[in-house]
Amino acid sequence: MRKFNPELLIGLFFIAACNNSSSDKTNSTVQKADSIKTGFTSRAFGTYDNRPVTQYTLTNARRMQVSIIDYGGTVTNIMVPDKNGNTGDVVFGFDSFDGYVRKNEPYFGALVGRYANRISKAKFTLNGETYSLAANNNGNSLHGGNKGFDKAIWTAQKLSDSSLKLTYQSRDGEEGYPGNLNVDVTYTLDADNSLTIDYSATTDKPTPVNLTNHSYFNLSAGQDSTILDHQLQLNADKYTPVDDKLIPTGEIVDVKNTPMDFTHPKAIGTDIDKVKGGYDHNWILNRSGNGLQTAGTAYEPTSGRFMEVLTTEPGIQFYSGNFLDGTLRFTKKGQRYVQHGALCLETQHYPDSPNRPAFPSTIIKPGEVYRQTTVYRFSTK
Repeated sequence: MRKFNPELLIGLFFIAACNNSSSDKTNSTVQKADSIKTGFTSRAFGTYDNRPVTQYTLTNARRMQVSIIDYGGTVTNIMVPDKNGNTGDVVFGFDSFDGYVRKNEPYFGALVGRYANRISKAKFTLNGETYSLAANNNGNSLHGGNKGFDKAIWTAQKLSDSSLKLTYQSRDGEEGYPGNLNVDVTYTLDADNSLTIDYSATTDKPTPVNLTNHSYFNLSAGQDSTILDHQLQLNADKYTPVDDKLIPTGEIVDVKNTPMDFTHPKAIGTDIDKVKGGYDHNWILNRSGNGLQTAGTAYEPTSGRFMEVLTTEPGIQFYSGNFLDGTLRFTKKGQRYVQHGALCLETQHYPDSPNRPAFPSTIIKPGEVYRQTTVYRFSTK
């Protein structure tokens, strides 16, 4: 008969306890991931001009999460799952408010206006009167001037657990623009992992209006330092060429047989070296009627993340992060945001439209309502 060994019995109890502990820990982790809190939350994020800045976060049941601050109406984070179910942040930004108020911050995630993109020589003529704007970009006006909508504190209102409304009044003469402009922008996180942005504005004087969001996307969520392997498709047969200061020449050119052809999915890095300075151009969307239509898609093969862009706008600015150089501070987890580290797909009217009568008009008048809707929809494949 084998002798009773108390040390063996103790060892067996120890192994069983460890296994139970490991199992409990694993189950706890899974449960935590499965029971992510959905809905609407807010927290203090900083101060600007002695006013508090608040970050609002929307989370849906499919583990997509969008965070927005009332400074600049800025999208600070978009968390979406990859093909393996791992959630990652697919937009550039900063861990603290200090980054967003840094000089020469590149409009990460911001609402830009009163006129997104560039206006030539920082002036335009409307009804016989010439208006001078801030020449904040190589003698031209960019994204609303020195203190555009991206540097304003917006008034925030919770509409529901999935929707945040921001309002701002741009006063007559602000940054040189005529008319008191009342602007509403609503961010809604939908159940299908879509971020819908609804814009509206009214004015008491004729004025140009062109609003967009300036989020920088890297669908690898930091796993790839550039977007050169992202596959991009744009629903556009034509684009507007630019001069050496990125002002449209007024021409409308077919993309076929040029590096600007994204009518079929193509890795961004395929032809980027053939485009002086990289991509920073307006594509003219193929539209049929009004309403939301697909503007383009982006796909990152390693993560499997797929982003669709739908819009009511006539154009889209594809920018390939040409001016990022790895020197920004306060970035998320200390990442280096290098050249071509992210891409922007800014739905819009064409640049310099107030000086280009042949382009679709951006002028709104008293009694009219400016409306624009854009959707960024995320999935995997």
